Amino acid sequence: MSDDDTPVPSTSHGPKAYENLDFLHSRDARALRILSEYLEPLSRFQHYEIDDTIVFMGSARLKSAEDAAAMVADAEAGRGDIDEARRAERMSVYYEAARDLAFRLTEWSKALEEGHRRFVICTGGGPGIMEAANRGASEAKGINIGLTISIPAEEFDNPYISRELNLVFHYFFMRKFWFTYPAKAVALFPGGFGTLDELFEILTLIQTQKIKKRVPIVLFGTEFWDRVIDFDALIEFGTISPGDVDLFRVTDSVDEAYDYITSELAAHGVDSPGVTL
Repeated sequence: MSDDDTPVPSTSHGPKAYENLDFLHSRDARALRILSEYLEPLSRFQHYEIDDTIVFMGSARLKSAEDAAAMVADAEAGRGDIDEARRAERMSVYYEAARDLAFRLTEWSKALEEGHRRFVICTGGGPGIMEAANRGASEAKGINIGLTISIPAEEFDNPYISRELNLVFHYFFMRKFWFTYPAKAVALFPGGFGTLDELFEILTLIQTQKIKKRVPIVLFGTEFWDRVIDFDALIEFGTISPGDVDLFRVTDSVDEAYDYITSELAAHGVDSPGVTL
């Protein structure tokens, strides 16, 4: 090491421990890899002066209106499954709603007092709803975050993430940490196992007061959420309290989602930058 603690290149004696890739990828170095997935994102957020985020979650499988229309046209020409195409077209309303909401929230956050970046749009970095939110933020000329994960899927990250804030994780639990830790609001759109997992983890953390900050949660898509999760049944069976359903708001309106999130952030988030767990 030099006097300024800057690493010095290895000598002919072999690699130093922190340059030994065989060791760093070994089972024995797992703790170092986990710690890296905490420190490296933290360093980036501090460098780009990001105080907090608005997280968008939802299915990676949903298509934009234009892509869904192209699927329908192909299917009608005999080059695809018409039922699948029609479903994509029907579900594309959620992609466009997420895109619109992210655009409007980014414009709102950019209009706040100058200083550190506040309420930056953050997604899982993939296609579908994640792409829609990153796209909306990008179209509003706002910096935005993608927390991608190394899984066996082609082209998982989308092209709308701000290049300097495209973070790639190996460990799901560290990725979840960075979803939750800076979040000041969460918008969940129709999704599968991953979306449901993230929803219930956030609700559990709030319900048990492991998260003490106020986090407005929007479940977008009344038909989907009413059919997929029967919260009334959970109350009826006594497994949650009636007041637990007040932890979130269900809506089909971008206007209502926008008004709810911005009013909550204006009342409880603007004057408390940073994160509190």
